Amino acid sequence: MTQSVTDPSRDNTRQGLGKVVTAAMAGTVVEWYEFFLYATAATIVFNVLFFPPSDDPYAPIISAFLTYAVGFIARPLGGIVFGHFGDKFGRKKLLQLAIILVGVSTFLMGCLPTFDQIGYWAPALLVILRFFQGFAVGGEWGGGVLLVAEHAPNKERGFWSSFPQAAVPIGNLLATVALLILQWTLSDEAFLSWGWRIAFWISVVIVAIGYYIRTRIEDAPIFQQVKDEVAGSKSQGYGVLEVLKRYPKGVLTAMGLRFAENILYYLVVVFSITYLVTAMQYDVTRILGLMAIAHIAHMIFVPLVGRFVDTVGRRPVYLAGAITGASWGFIAFPLFQTGNDVIILLGIILGLFFHALMYAGQPAIMAEIFPTRMRYSGVSLGYQVTSIVAGSLAPIIATALLRQFESHIPVALYLLAACVITLIAVFALKETKGISLHDVDDEDRRRVLEEKGTV
Repeated sequence: MTQSVTDPSRDNTRQGLGKVVTAAMAGTVVEWYEFFLYATAATIVFNVLFFPPSDDPYAPIISAFLTYAVGFIARPLGGIVFGHFGDKFGRKKLLQLAIILVGVSTFLMGCLPTFDQIGYWAPALLVILRFFQGFAVGGEWGGGVLLVAEHAPNKERGFWSSFPQAAVPIGNLLATVALLILQWTLSDEAFLSWGWRIAFWISVVIVAIGYYIRTRIEDAPIFQQVKDEVAGSKSQGYGVLEVLKRYPKGVLTAMGLRFAENILYYLVVVFSITYLVTAMQYDVTRILGLMAIAHIAHMIFVPLVGRFVDTVGRRPVYLAGAITGASWGFIAFPLFQTGNDVIILLGIILGLFFHALMYAGQPAIMAEIFPTRMRYSGVSLGYQVTSIVAGSLAPIIATALLRQFESHIPVALYLLAACVITLIAVFALKETKGISLHDVDDEDRRRVLEEKGTV
């Protein structure tokens, strides 16, 4: 017993874990700052500057959200490509490429001329850059969370791998704060003319910092071991086709788990802004301030729930998130209608807490579904493909429902239906609390040997 506690390899792993978490979070903050900067700008900038004016206040918003959705369409492609080469060459190299790609595309967004200047070329160029941004982010998530999950101790994987998830609200917070400061310090005319571009340009500095931090870490030993094993084997492959062939149930389960979580998040952080600004005529600066506070709360919730996931298990916590998430639309929109800032903030924070119950455990759950040789491809496929029909469409569908029925009830029912789908996936999920990733790999080897008839 004493020997296991003082095992030098374990001590070294523990000492390096903090550095790995920092590297994963740094890159994730950068990339999601830029991704969510677009999300917020789509509601208050792009709908005004990059599309033709309309008498329907919802029309340019829906148009902006359609370009926003392009990033989600690109994310599975990025996940497939980055996952394939990440399983072959390692997580670190692909993550360095992803952060550069998203940084360049975001900077160029800040340089684009408007619709008044070049007509329909403006939204066309915006769509192209949005595609590359989404492609890079699609490769980011899987590599970032796996860096941590594959380094983390078995009994604490839920906690440690939740930190890259907590980096997402940090990135969102920074994007919100950047736009908020610009709105506070500039007139409306100056902000729409040139001020919003500053938030996109400063991404260069943030990217440089994130890239440097990511050069200071290495892939986990379990990956290095399996990489060498797969390289010398004809029966063990990697990539998306191998995942779909060997673990189709795992992919479908991951997609089902992702479905309601993704829809809930974008209803809370994107559609809520649209609802409060357009339907309730709230001041944009006021709403951004409330969102900034909510993102801080979300950042705190995620690792706390991650610890809880290690204590009581993956399935019970996720089940609680899906059930409570189904109620959010019926609770939050009446709170928004009160006009009270504190009550509105409560509605937003409540949604993000429900979301954290599902979101915090995802890296551990998905890492434990797939073996190391195809883990990057598996988690990226299950996570990113769902974004096309979930998060990308959620603000569009919700805005269309609000315009058609002039009521929040259809939006709430839409979220309820999504949560039912996720509940089905939770019931299909096997509890993996405390499992060793080496055991997952051993089971995969056993299955391969059985197919060859050698067992």
